[in-house]
Amino acid sequence: MLARKTLISAGLGLCRATGLHRLAGGALRGRGAILTFHRVRPAENRLFAPNAQLEITPEFLDRVLTRLHANGFEIVSLNEAAARLIEDDRLRAPFAALTFDDGFRDVVVHGLPVLERHEAPFTCYVAPAYADRTARLWWVELEEAVRRLDRIELDFDGARLSLPARSDAEKCAAFARLYRLWRRGGNERLLRQIARLREHAGIDWRELVDELCLDWIELLALAAHPLATIGSHTLTHPRLALLAEADALAEMAQGRDRLELELGRPCRHFAYPYGDARSAGPREFDYAGRLGFATAVTTRPGMIFPDHAAHPRALPRLSVNGLWQDAASFDALLSGAPFAFWNRGRRLDID
Repeated sequence: MLARKTLISAGLGLCRATGLHRLAGGALRGRGAILTFHRVRPAENRLFAPNAQLEITPEFLDRVLTRLHANGFEIVSLNEAAARLIEDDRLRAPFAALTFDDGFRDVVVHGLPVLERHEAPFTCYVAPAYADRTARLWWVELEEAVRRLDRIELDFDGARLSLPARSDAEKCAAFARLYRLWRRGGNERLLRQIARLREHAGIDWRELVDELCLDWIELLALAAHPLATIGSHTLTHPRLALLAEADALAEMAQGRDRLELELGRPCRHFAYPYGDARSAGPREFDYAGRLGFATAVTTRPGMIFPDHAAHPRALPRLSVNGLWQDAASFDALLSGAPFAFWNRGRRLDID
C-alpha cells in the first residue's frame, strides 16, 4: 500500500513538474477509466486523520466531474462501460465510470446532489452486512480507538506492544504501525485484535456502522435513482484471497443474492474488497466469472485498454482520494502517465 502510494506520488510529481503527461496525448489513457471513490463529506481541520485518503469533499467531486468533461471524457454507467469495453471504436471519446465503495451515507447526503447537477451516472458497491449492521468498519474503529487513547497497549504475537499516542504525530505513527501489523494477518485475527483495542477505548462498533453506512430503506431509494447502479462488494467485506474456495465463493454469491432479493433488481457488477494484488488475484477473478458477473473491479491502478476486454473481471481503477485533491494532479492521473510509471509500461496487471 505504502509503496504504491509512493510510486504514484512520484509519478504525479514528475508529471506536475515537467508536463510530460501532456506530451503523451491520448496514448496512455486507453479506452478510459473506472474511478474509485469512498466517502464524500465537507472538509474538517484534523491533524490526525489516517483514513482521510478515503475521503474527498463535495467541492472536489464537482471539480473532478468538470475536469473529466474538460479532458474529453464521457461519463457513462458501468453497464455502458462494459459494452464499450468490447467495442473496437478508436474514434470514440474515452469513457469514465464512477464507482463508490462500501455504501457510505455521506455519498448520498453530500455526493448525490453533485452527481445530479452533472447528470453523472455512478455505481455504489455494497456489502449487505453493513446494511444489516452485522459487519464492522475496522479501519474506522482503529482510527477512533487511537484518537481516544493516550497509549496503545496490546499483546501481539506473544509480545507486549506499547505505543505512545498523546500527540497527533504519535497517533499517526501508532495507527500506521498497527495498520501494517494487522494487514499482514488474517481476517479473523485482524478483527479480534482491533476489537480488543476498541473495547479498551469504549467504542460501540455498531453505532459507527449505523452512523456511517446506508440502511436497507436508504439503499432501496438509491437503487431506484435513475443515475444509480448497485454493485456487490461481497457479503461481509473480507479479504477474499485469505479465504478457502468455498468461503470466498459464498461471500461473493451471497452478497449478490442478498442485494438482488432486497432491492428487486439484478446485480451484474462486483468489486473485490481491498482489491490489491494480495487481496484478490487470478483465483478470485475466476470466481467472479464463474458466478456470472459482467465486470469485477480491483484497486490495482491503471486505465482501461482494449486488452481488458478479455479480462472483464480483473479491471483496474483510478483512485480519486484525499491524497491528491487538486486539478493538476487529477489531470495527470487522467493522462494515464502515473500508472504507466507504476506498472512499468504494462497495460495489463492481472497476475
